[in-house]
Amino acid sequence: MGIRKVQRLISPVSTSDGAGVRLQRSLGQSPFHRHDPFLLLDEFGSDEAADYIRGFPAHPHRGFETVTYMLEGHMLHEDHLGNRGDLRSGGVQWMSAGRGIIHSEMPQQTEGKMHGFQLWVNLPASEKMKPAAYRDIPAEEIPVFDSNGLRVKVVAGEYGVDDSRVTGPVSGPATQPQYFDVTAVSGTVFSQDIDPAMNVLIYVYEGAVTIGSESVEHGAALLGEGDRLEVIAGPDGASFLVLAGKPLNEPVVQYGPFVMNTREEIEQALADYKAGRLTD
Repeated sequence: MGIRKVQRLISPVSTSDGAGVRLQRSLGQSPFHRHDPFLLLDEFGSDEAADYIRGFPAHPHRGFETVTYMLEGHMLHEDHLGNRGDLRSGGVQWMSAGRGIIHSEMPQQTEGKMHGFQLWVNLPASEKMKPAAYRDIPAEEIPVFDSNGLRVKVVAGEYGVDDSRVTGPVSGPATQPQYFDVTAVSGTVFSQDIDPAMNVLIYVYEGAVTIGSESVEHGAALLGEGDRLEVIAGPDGASFLVLAGKPLNEPVVQYGPFVMNTREEIEQALADYKAGRLTD
């Protein structure tokens, strides 16, 4: 089938969420800015505490997974079930909200840089009402492929060549996600065979890359069909996320933090939340 090319570019827009956290949103700007199974992708990053200090106080979710990846900084996750998890520099939290969770994500620093990403991954209809589940993954548990100017941190999926392949700690979700954080020096090529059935996006957060004939700077590049990825780092090098997942091809009805398949299911989620039975 060949090398995947850029099908669409999505430039991040500045917005705020939670109690006023400043961030850049690419996926999730509207229902037309999705890439099944990926619903939302936010990048938060600032040296100014005022941009992040108010955090994300208690709020509900139902029907999808959240993946929080911290490049720099310290956040604390707490939920109504009594779970606590520290998310520090280089770490990941992979949370499946399932039928429901009420949690908070609050900064544990009052100064310095905080930089990271949150990705929302849809769940199939058959799993939207399963119990909530968590995986807190510290930086030292995330394997890295490092060779010839290419550094690939593998959160989910597998990357490498021959006997140098590394496998990420996350496995099992129905969407079969791949999540790589790639840093490459100028002219270095990131390449990977990819299942043609997968949807793929590249999110460039530092420098620039070339994909096919397209130059991509800060933002998301949704890729078209193919069975191979090739991304070339620009003259100043680049850092970018590679996200791939099996599309669900199911209806998506979203109301804020609830993502279901029908309007009736959304109304039920709202009623359950108001009645205090979101997770029952």
